Amino acid sequence: MADFGPLSLLPPLLAIILAIVTRQVLLALFAGIWVGAFMLALAGAAGPAGYAVSVFRATSQSLAWIIENATDSWNATILVFNFVIGAFVGILYVSGALHSVAAALTRKVRSARQASLLAYILGWTIFFDDYTNTVVVGNTVRPLTDSLRVSRELLSYIVDSTAAPVAGLLIISTWIGYEVGLIRDSFTTLAEEAGKGVLPYAPDPANAMYAWIMSVPYRFYSILALTLVLIVILTRRHYGPMLEAEHRAVKTGKVLRDGAQPLMPTETVLGEPSQKQAPPWIFPLSILALVAATLVGMWLTGADDPSKWWETDFATALMNADAATALLWGSFAGYIAAAALILATGTLSLSRLMEYTVRGMYLMVLANTILLLAWSLKSAADAVGTADYIVSTVAAAGVHPFLIPPLIFAASAFISFTTGTSWGTFAIMMPIAIPLAWKLAIQHGLDPATTELVTYAAIASVFAGGVFGDHCSPISDTTIMSSMFTGADHIDHVNTQIPYALTTAAVSLVLYTLFAAGITHPAILLPIGVILLAALHRLLNISYAKRRGLPPVVPNYVLQEV
Repeated sequence: MADFGPLSLLPPLLAIILAIVTRQVLLALFAGIWVGAFMLALAGAAGPAGYAVSVFRATSQSLAWIIENATDSWNATILVFNFVIGAFVGILYVSGALHSVAAALTRKVRSARQASLLAYILGWTIFFDDYTNTVVVGNTVRPLTDSLRVSRELLSYIVDSTAAPVAGLLIISTWIGYEVGLIRDSFTTLAEEAGKGVLPYAPDPANAMYAWIMSVPYRFYSILALTLVLIVILTRRHYGPMLEAEHRAVKTGKVLRDGAQPLMPTETVLGEPSQKQAPPWIFPLSILALVAATLVGMWLTGADDPSKWWETDFATALMNADAATALLWGSFAGYIAAAALILATGTLSLSRLMEYTVRGMYLMVLANTILLLAWSLKSAADAVGTADYIVSTVAAAGVHPFLIPPLIFAASAFISFTTGTSWGTFAIMMPIAIPLAWKLAIQHGLDPATTELVTYAAIASVFAGGVFGDHCSPISDTTIMSSMFTGADHIDHVNTQIPYALTTAAVSLVLYTLFAAGITHPAILLPIGVILLAALHRLLNISYAKRRGLPPVVPNYVLQEV
């Protein structure tokens, strides 16, 4: 592979900048893919004729990456899962089941603040997988938040902020097996070096789970992201484009701006719901089927012996589960349950049910195309060495071990934002962060307990930085799916969320810097972080509101009794 140096950053950065500037996500993503392919083609070209041929080679390689990602087993399963979810949403929408639930919830949830808080609480409830989180919370709350004038931008932010951050923090989730495995691999490498006498001591690979637990209090970004969204909900204070979006929603009732292009254009594609609305209990029963089948699927696919899956401990199975397959099973179970109940109640005829099954799948065409191109852009970034360049730049700087966490956090955040993948960032950075922290600590003569502490913080900084990109990158699959299932314009979601994500990342970096300065206990660092976050939130809110000539506090819309 040719060494492109700083130019390796060009494909993902071009895609991100074009997406934000032009608001044409498909064009931006393909441009990033094609530029990456063109760089590869040019590296082997010679003379004018070679340069001309490179144009065709770049196009061919771009299409090859798209096909490769479309036929990848995991990716294909996610694409089919999205189509099934689209069908599921389609029949629930047109049957009126979603509207019945919204009407039932409205009897208890009467204000915009209460609706936003409900979304936040549900986001914590669906903790075991970030994809399932966006599906369930987005579809459940959207009709209610629409009726209570909560902008789609705010709903997307809430859903996105309780997806990856929650799944990455809790001990029972589809993330933990992968994360613990990465830690164990790095510990094993260090143990082998210690066995050869290269290191005086090394961590025990059997303690990988313990190291994961000890890293949790240092995952400042995830913890503070969840804190900030709660502050935003309770205070109704915003800054950046979100302030304007919320004032628009409350003042005009427009939960989407004029000209917005939601990833799930539900109302445009599906039209008006059936005059005979399905009873509200159909929706929760369908969601229950979806969640139950997903959990059983994770248990079964992660079991030591699938034929006796119940004999494997659920938490152990969850660490090894095939989340994509489980989600597909869950979405299909939810669709079947909804279809059966809708037909049984006579809300829709079989022919109309099948018509809106297909229309529901059509809802996902744009979103699935964006996902496919985002995955292909990662292939382009891998091919030109985007992540390798960033990692080598950080690793080459000789630094004190206590500086490793802030440097690793910054590098991981940048990699995850430019590549759109948290798990990919984990895979890239963990084999660098753990040995780097451990070896530098030994070289500087730190005692074993302090060496372990620095390593735990380094582990946390990888996970925290990876979640940053997963949370807010316009090419992240979780960001895309948050836009998708809340029915938001994707670029509007990104533009309104990034100021909050950057605020959280800035405070997180301050905490890692304080760690480097010698303040290492999370019981001290986290309260400092919360205070800084609350103060910065208030300062930015007042400053932005003043510049835009808007009230700093968005009125809490309350549904009046009829």
